[in-house]
Amino acid sequence: MRVGVLSSIAHRTPPITYGPWEQVASTLAEGLAGRGHDVTLFATADSLTAARLHAVAPGGYEEGGHGDGTGGYDVKVVESLHIAAVFERAGGLDVISNQFDFLPLTWSRLVDTPVVTTVHGFSSEAILPVYRAYDDIATYVSISDADRHRDLTYAATIHHGIDVEAFTPVAEAGTYLLFLGRIHPDKGTHTAVEVARRAGLPLVIAGIVHDHAYYDELVAPHVDGDRVRYVGPVGPPERDRLLGGALALLHLIGFDEPFGLAVVESLATGTPVVACARGSMPELLREGVTGFLVDPADPVQQAVVAVGRAASVDRAVCRSEVEDRFSARRMVSDYEALLTRVSRVG
Repeated sequence: MRVGVLSSIAHRTPPITYGPWEQVASTLAEGLAGRGHDVTLFATADSLTAARLHAVAPGGYEEGGHGDGTGGYDVKVVESLHIAAVFERAGGLDVISNQFDFLPLTWSRLVDTPVVTTVHGFSSEAILPVYRAYDDIATYVSISDADRHRDLTYAATIHHGIDVEAFTPVAEAGTYLLFLGRIHPDKGTHTAVEVARRAGLPLVIAGIVHDHAYYDELVAPHVDGDRVRYVGPVGPPERDRLLGGALALLHLIGFDEPFGLAVVESLATGTPVVACARGSMPELLREGVTGFLVDPADPVQQAVVAVGRAASVDRAVCRSEVEDRFSARRMVSDYEALLTRVSRVG
């Protein structure tokens, strides 16, 4: 099967630090290529892949890679050329996996090649008209049942999968709490700070700052290098070490999380997760078994109690849950079955 995988160009595929969409595109492309499919990955020029790579953008614009020595590029211009590249080559593809959000849908009636669009979440209600407009011909994949929109027709829900072997299982519970993700009000970094303070435990904060005003006002004043440490964005080796060494991951979100890769990555090291019961969290976590779900209306005290129970969680069960439900192998198999069914050769 000849597959085009269209990745975002915000980050390299796979990303250096942050970039969940690009990580999923990479996992899919490498998995399909490893199974003998003829895969073309449409991504940034610095991307790493065993598949065929087609690139317009030299690097991810969120990673400072949008300059080529001649003044850089306009993001919208290069995004347009990037999307055009896959559709101009659609005649040589049996199916396209769109991991790039809604914009490629506007090309989909112009080609005969089926397009399978993974909906990585809805940034706002404003983008829904595009999804609605192509619902009659689109093949939509939701990344959790919780993230399905009532106006759209879905072919499948496919939970993300990770390379489980890239994460080291740790048998003993750690001595600190961890926040890993975008530093933004939606992700509840400030709530994690308060929970750690009340629990009397140190907190490590890792991730990119997406809202600088929020960080400066509600997070930075608590960062003292001792009880609260901010270590910045982290790549795979450091992420693995931080996750495995934690007592628990705090994922006290203030929005309906479409999926949450950090949650699954934490479980892969054996570290349980304390999360607000919003969005996909009840799908990913088993209460008292792999983590704890707290009331999003008043999460702090419940989270403090959950942290006190975290050491009692069987870390081997957390790991086996990921091996059974959230492996890259399972994710690629699910996509392979769907792509084959809708492709021109299926």
